[in-house]
Amino acid sequence: MSELQSEFLFEMKLDVSPGLSMGKTPFGKRWFAEVTGGSFAGPRMRGRALPGGGDWALMRADHVLQLDVRITLETDDGAIVYVTYRGARHGPKDVIARLAAGEPVDPADYYFRTAPFFETASEKYAWLNGIICVGKGQETPDGVIYRLFQVL
Repeated sequence: MSELQSEFLFEMKLDVSPGLSMGKTPFGKRWFAEVTGGSFAGPRMRGRALPGGGDWALMRADHVLQLDVRITLETDDGAIVYVTYRGARHGPKDVIARLAAGEPVDPADYYFRTAPFFETASEKYAWLNGIICVGKGQETPDGVIYRLFQVL
């Protein structure tokens, strides 16, 4: 069996509001951060992230931030794409503290990965409905940047 191959799908920049703490639950500290907009661009598609989605993040006891994101994308030709993904972000305590303070941090200094799934009624983008993707993330002072790759 050969190694997995991937192909760059697009880069997505999401604008994210400051988080709303939901408190400590039996599963960890939960908070909600609204996606207020953004953009994405790649070789096969480009467009914008619509406001209204968000991340229902959970900081687990093992200090892994577990992502639970749902967003809606609109392509530049008007197709609507629902995106949902889980993910994980963790790293050394000093790096995570710098991220929490809004300081710029080299993404190589922490682990931030996602596994997006897509859903669309568009015939042009119907191929999205059946692919597996992975993404690398980077936190920014006002949101996140993801580079998404289709697993071939």
